[in-house]
Amino acid sequence: MPIPKFTKLTNLAATRLDAQVVFATDDFFADKARLINPEAPVFITDKYDNNGKWMDGWESRRKRVEGHDFAVIKLGRSGIIAGFEVDTSHFTGNFPPFCAIEVARSDADIPDESSWQEVVAKSVLQGDSQHYYAVDSGEIWTHVRLHIYPDGGVARLRVYGQVFIDWDSFDQSKTIDLAALEYGGRAVYANDTHFGVPENLIAPGKGINMGDGWETRRNLERATDPDYWTKVHDFAILALAHMGVVERIMIDTAFFKGNFPDRVSMQAANLNGLSDRDIIEQSKNWPELLSVQKMTADSEHEFKPDNGKPITHIRLNVFPDGGVSRLRLFGKISRI
Repeated sequence: MPIPKFTKLTNLAATRLDAQVVFATDDFFADKARLINPEAPVFITDKYDNNGKWMDGWESRRKRVEGHDFAVIKLGRSGIIAGFEVDTSHFTGNFPPFCAIEVARSDADIPDESSWQEVVAKSVLQGDSQHYYAVDSGEIWTHVRLHIYPDGGVARLRVYGQVFIDWDSFDQSKTIDLAALEYGGRAVYANDTHFGVPENLIAPGKGINMGDGWETRRNLERATDPDYWTKVHDFAILALAHMGVVERIMIDTAFFKGNFPDRVSMQAANLNGLSDRDIIEQSKNWPELLSVQKMTADSEHEFKPDNGKPITHIRLNVFPDGGVSRLRLFGKISRI
């Protein structure tokens, strides 16, 4: 099954956005919290705990009474949900045969029963597989309830959508990180994601290790062409959370010591209504926001942008390759 386009959106159930599994009817075999762990699920052949085989996900015991199990997830950020991924990786003889999904909007940790609305009807699940469900409610939600029938294990649940911020009443004089994931910034594309994805660049907080950043593979052409980096280089494209004027740029190479980029530059544009494909194709011709700058290992680098025009997208160029932990674009939103 092809991977749907909605998986390019923000995972609103990400733990780094403070999402939590706040309730499960039963998690005897595998802790409900693992359902939204950021890492891909793994299988460890000889790992057991006091209740049996250790599984990387949420797993309930075999039900011997009427009913079915469910888990409630409080999203890290409220938002408009575009689709779900229900992943049963490594669950082969212990996956649930069916699932259904409901959503709610509530200020409570666990919404009351009247708040829930079904968006994915009872659907067949397969073992050791990824299942995708597109939705189109257009409303803002804060919680998700995953039902499994009647019991069993699910490795991961991802909830893809757009972070909701009430920009109409947002203080325009406030300085924010315009690209921040928690405000709705989005990674559009990177030409190489061998060691890390560009979404890590805009994640909250300081990077936790070298894996918590965007890193490309080594450009092998360097072995035969010493000027390779001036001709071809790696890049990532990010969409800002809101159009704004960048006042200060911070590029952090934390943990990247023998594999940081030699230099970086940045381009930017103010775009509206273009597809991601058009954005990617046009990005190489965007005006410069930051001229080529030298990088150092395991350090924060601060720069002033080369212009103060409102922008919606940026392209970070790394010469010739390497890893960056975090990118911050501090500035103010613009409504013009």
